[in-house]
Formats: sequence, structure tokens, C-alpha cells
Amino acid sequence: MDQETLKEFKGLLESQLEALLRDAGKTVSEMTDDQSNFPDPTDRASLESDRNFELRIRDRERKLIMKIRQALERIEHGTFGECECCEEPIGIERLRARPVTTLCIDCKTEQERKEKIG
Repeated sequence: MDQETLKEFKGLLESQLEALLRDAGKTVSEMTDDQSNFPDPTDRASLESDRNFELRIRDRERKLIMKIRQALERIEHGTFGECECCEEPIGIERLRARPVTTLCIDCKTEQERKEKIG
């Protein structure tokens, strides 16, 4: 992969990481600042349900943050865009759709097929 394309992916990943970290910080501050006390059990349950949903979203984003950091490390080590299974190049279209991917489409398809069987 040429240096220009690597720079493009690095910029994309860094901007995604920055946005995710900013949102996570905002969520934490909102949850700690919120001193809502609802005497009605239904309102309280609704608030708890909303918080649980928000925390599930943030947990998924936390996992994505880790994948983005790993992708940035692969860029630094010169292995970005290389399938970790077959070591063949991952297609640019696949990387554009999912820049944190570590498998080419063939290896990912095979992995999913095995998961369905087993």
C-alpha cells in the first residue's frame, strides 16, 4: 500500500478515535452530573433503562476504540492492510468500509462459515 493511502487511513482512524473519546467523556460527565431523583418508580425504571442502553453503546465503542488503536499500530509497523490469516493484501474497498479489519474477505467468509457450522 502506498504512503498516500496509508496517510488517508491514518487520518480517518485518528478522527474516528477522537470522536469516540470525546463522546465517551461527555457521557461520563453527563452521568455523574445527573442528580435526578424520581419518586415515581416507573420514571426511575425508565431512567435506568436509558442508562443501561447508553452503557451498552459505550461498551461497544470501547471495543471499537481498542480496534482503532490496533489498526494505528499496524500502520506504524507496516502491516496495515495485510490479512493476519493468509498474509495477502486486504482489498482497499474492504478497508474503506471497515478500516479496523484484520482479515481479507475470503478469510472472513471462511471464519463466518466455520462459526455457523460449529
